[in-house]
Amino acid sequence: MSSASSATTGATKPSSTRAKPANKGEAAADYLDGRLGIYSLAKANLRKIFPDHWSFMLGEICLYTFVIIILTGVYLTLFFTPSMGEVVYHGTYAPLNGIKMSEAYASTMNISFEVRGGLLIRQIHHWAAIVFIAAMFVHMMRVFFTGAFRKPREINWLFGFLLLFLGMFDGFMGYSLPDDLLSGTGIRFMEGAVLAVPLVGTYLQMFMFGGEFPGNDIIPRLFTVHVLLIPGIMVGLLVAHLILVFYHKHTQFAGPGKTEENVVGMPLMPVYMAKAGGFFFLVFGIIAAMSAIATVNPIWAYGPYRPDQVSTDAQPDWYMGFSEGLIRVMPGWEIHLWGHTLNLGVFIPLMVFPMVLAVIAVYPFLESWITGDKREHHILDRPRNAPVRTALGVAWISWYLVMLIGGGNDLVATHLHLSLNDITYFVRTSFFLVPIIVFFVTKRWCLGLQRRDKEKVLHGRETGVIKRLPHGEFVEIHAQLPADKLHKLTAHEQLQPMELPAEVDENGVKRKIGRLTKLRAKISKGYFGEYSQIAKPTAEEHHEITSGHGHH
Repeated sequence: MSSASSATTGATKPSSTRAKPANKGEAAADYLDGRLGIYSLAKANLRKIFPDHWSFMLGEICLYTFVIIILTGVYLTLFFTPSMGEVVYHGTYAPLNGIKMSEAYASTMNISFEVRGGLLIRQIHHWAAIVFIAAMFVHMMRVFFTGAFRKPREINWLFGFLLLFLGMFDGFMGYSLPDDLLSGTGIRFMEGAVLAVPLVGTYLQMFMFGGEFPGNDIIPRLFTVHVLLIPGIMVGLLVAHLILVFYHKHTQFAGPGKTEENVVGMPLMPVYMAKAGGFFFLVFGIIAAMSAIATVNPIWAYGPYRPDQVSTDAQPDWYMGFSEGLIRVMPGWEIHLWGHTLNLGVFIPLMVFPMVLAVIAVYPFLESWITGDKREHHILDRPRNAPVRTALGVAWISWYLVMLIGGGNDLVATHLHLSLNDITYFVRTSFFLVPIIVFFVTKRWCLGLQRRDKEKVLHGRETGVIKRLPHGEFVEIHAQLPADKLHKLTAHEQLQPMELPAEVDENGVKRKIGRLTKLRAKISKGYFGEYSQIAKPTAEEHHEITSGHGHH
């Protein structure tokens, strides 16, 4: 008995000195922490510092609108029928009663007029998609103009680009699902582009549509890709994007106390999360208000799709206008060889569009190759301090806007009472001239702003106070800038252009300099040469002027 008792006593573990949980919530937290390490994870990340700047909210708008799209999309799938089976409509919208249409169109009409709140949810879903693409577009432009894509964030730039690319095509598939006359015309446009691909175009078309256009499979296939495949990939990319933002720490604009080694801002919890939560509801409220006030995609006004009809104002959403503009203004060139026709009027724009996207995707690697800069960068550039990069970005935006006009040339013609041919010729000319003009104007503008900053640093700001000197001269008094302003105007780096090595080495042997090296040196000179940046003032110049020599 005693031995058994002692054995039992020896097997008993000493009781824990930790206090018992005060309530069930604390007990549940302890349970999860012991198995998932939530406390350690939260302690390491919830106090992470984020800088505060209004432009950083652009990325938050992307995130919040994506959440809104997912939530409203789940609701819509409960009532949508992704089928091209033909039915006769007998719904509450009287003008279409007795009209033959697809089940997809009929179910969308049912959502719009018979499901409680269905039309509002449809509008919120569509407006959120438009704002989502717009926010991603502007967010990437902010990243581009401030140089936030530099090492170590090149991979995150690719993730962001893929999110934009997939969002554009998922949006196209989304507004194609109702099978109305407008979206059906867009699908027919897509079919024509696919058929223009040499050799395999016909096979691709038959594979996509399951037979001759329009077939019976395109809507169910688009539905599967739209609600499962692409959103799943985008969720994965979004999670990876946010993980890298946490891992690399957030970029910040130059300022006192801000270096490449630290982040100045507010903690994630509770300050940043409170602001982010409020901003989410603000975004949701604004999109809901837009959806309640402004109608988008009124399918009842277009009617069901029929291959023998085309809407006069058949336009895609704005983010696909660039590709449509390329095709609309391209001359209808064709090549006939060996009994086959190559439609250059469609094929060339079909190749230009992905090439432009590819250049955008790899730009961080191109600039890194040009500069040869392998350092990490966490301080952002002011766009004026990178004139060539800024000019390239603005030139691309101008090119995009020109093609957007080309994509809506019929609407521009009818609304402004202009000739459709004149608009087409204008866009063709502008396609080559406008980006070049905008590039040089933007570059000169940036250089002018650099000169203004240099003048402010050396001579201070104008006070408006006029002083008369003893010899009769009138001068304006300048006040020195505060230290934080001086830091902002002089903190940026100025890279020097790459210099080619001497043609012969120290032994008199001629060096072999490759074409790529020569090209890199030439581009580097274009980026950082004497005509591409204004030398920022030195400390010696500032001291000499502010010490009284020549300064009023």
